[in-house]
Amino acid sequence: MSDYEFVLSSGEKIPIIINTRRGLRNITLRPKTRGVRAIHISKPWLTPNATALQFLEQKRRWCERIFANAPAKVVLHSGDVIDFLGWHVRVIHDATRRGNNFDLHDDGSGTLVIGGGADMFERRVRDFIRAQFLIIVKQMVRGAPRELWPRRITIRDTSTRWGSCSTTGTMSFSWRLAFAPRDVMRYVVMHELAHRVHMDHSPAFWHTVSQLYGFGVERARRWLNVHGGDLHRYF
Repeated sequence: MSDYEFVLSSGEKIPIIINTRRGLRNITLRPKTRGVRAIHISKPWLTPNATALQFLEQKRRWCERIFANAPAKVVLHSGDVIDFLGWHVRVIHDATRRGNNFDLHDDGSGTLVIGGGADMFERRVRDFIRAQFLIIVKQMVRGAPRELWPRRITIRDTSTRWGSCSTTGTMSFSWRLAFAPRDVMRYVVMHELAHRVHMDHSPAFWHTVSQLYGFGVERARRWLNVHGGDLHRYF
């Protein structure tokens, strides 16, 4: 938990995380608007925290503008309808239940009933979506040639990368892709599978991506470039 907070003019409290780095000569600021919103301050070894906070206050207009232009966080309430994994789902809290119940209809609509305390509502919705996202990713992987399948798949909450592929065959995906259209999710999966052949972004790599994905790959890629920031609006 952060010891400091930056209060925006809107009233939102942004955690401030101060790091001390040897060899650093100046104070640097890094506002983070995706995932958990925060302001990271790096300062030289001998610089007091008060000086770093004063520097941040001097840059208030700049920070306010960054957070104002970023997608606002949406707080989820019982009865809200959200779109994930191509489904149109109403989420309902029922404190009398211990577990969750998910009913999906043929038209792509559904109802997700979340049990437990109200303070756990958002976290349990998030955990359900993460679990379903992993299932869908594995299904998409199995649709590709077997020799490209990863040895292991992990789910992360990254703010700058939608996916990654290591030389050991482990693939990681940002679970926030669950809020993207399915064809966009599939594009990222095929992108990482192509790295099993080319560990670069050479023309040969992009040719492999196109072969794996098929028609419409550029449309999916462009959608992610334009709308990617919106995938962080929940949780």
